[in-house]
Amino acid sequence: MLNAAPSPSLPPDPADYNYDLPETFIAQTAVEPRDSSRLLVMDRVAGNPDRLQHRHFFDLPEYLSAGDVLVVNRTRVIPARLHGVKHPTGGAVEVLLLERIDDWRWLCWIGGKRARVGTELRLRRHDPALPAVAATVIEVRDGADRVVEFAEPIEPLLAALGEMPLPPYIHTPLSDPERYQTVYARDTGSVAAPTAGLHFTPALMAAIQDKGVTIVYCTLHVGPGTFQPVSAAQLADHHLHSEYAELNAEAAQQINAARSHGGRVWAVGTTSVRTLETAARAARAAGLPSAVMPIAERTMLFLAPGDPFYVVDGIITNFHLPRSTLLMLVSAFAGRERVMAAYESAKREGYRFYSLGDAMLIR
Repeated sequence: MLNAAPSPSLPPDPADYNYDLPETFIAQTAVEPRDSSRLLVMDRVAGNPDRLQHRHFFDLPEYLSAGDVLVVNRTRVIPARLHGVKHPTGGAVEVLLLERIDDWRWLCWIGGKRARVGTELRLRRHDPALPAVAATVIEVRDGADRVVEFAEPIEPLLAALGEMPLPPYIHTPLSDPERYQTVYARDTGSVAAPTAGLHFTPALMAAIQDKGVTIVYCTLHVGPGTFQPVSAAQLADHHLHSEYAELNAEAAQQINAARSHGGRVWAVGTTSVRTLETAARAARAAGLPSAVMPIAERTMLFLAPGDPFYVVDGIITNFHLPRSTLLMLVSAFAGRERVMAAYESAKREGYRFYSLGDAMLIR
């Protein structure tokens, strides 16, 4: 099932979600230890946009209660950025793997001059003494998207070929590629990290469980379109990308049990929010009395102010780009004016923004 996207309640002007952020606020490296990042706590029901608490991420257990569930996205980022040349011209080319079609074919984004059907590529390995991997463009899609067929299955070769696909606003190379993975990452398939989860440590997760909170796992493979700012004048003209989302039967049962006993559902990151709310809408469409049902499908669910949240009670998230659909989702949950005021407070307090930056808890 592919969710029909944009909702009729879409706000008319993406400029409402613009804000000024000097480049010095954009985090270039992650803090250590992971849970020492700052945490801005916002009470969305207080009705007071200035009612904010400035804490640290290791304080998170104080805001959770026995019987709650904490839902995290266990997707794992692949080294999806490949470099090489066009054959036989030798022109430089960059390939970003977007989605696996089968062992041999992938949907890719190809940089450089336009690559037509039949364009041959030679992708370099990290070890220059080893032969390049051959590939051919077999289909042209929107923009720079292409279907590429590799001469051999590419996934087993990614460690020898690829680089972590850091967002373009991060200019400092990673000293450790694992720092762009959550500590619970397991299911390979993302081309960007679910960054709200980067703050967790094994010790913090143990402390959360010691409080009687159940940690529940979902999977949403993050695509590059998730972070793309809305450049269209109207949101209805913005192209939304679909992403694979999965909530298994055990996870759905744990969430439904918590809800039935008055426990709250905390979503770590907008990817977990979208997975949970997709599962909630599937349950309602099926006429089920449960809060969510198991899903394994592509979703392009987009939540904007005016859209309901059926299962999520609280969100743990990072600070998002201006005009992004992620900022709009958070505003749908907490109110645009309140969120924008919180962002201005975060700037005054010197918080670090975006993927490797600080976090926000909205309750």
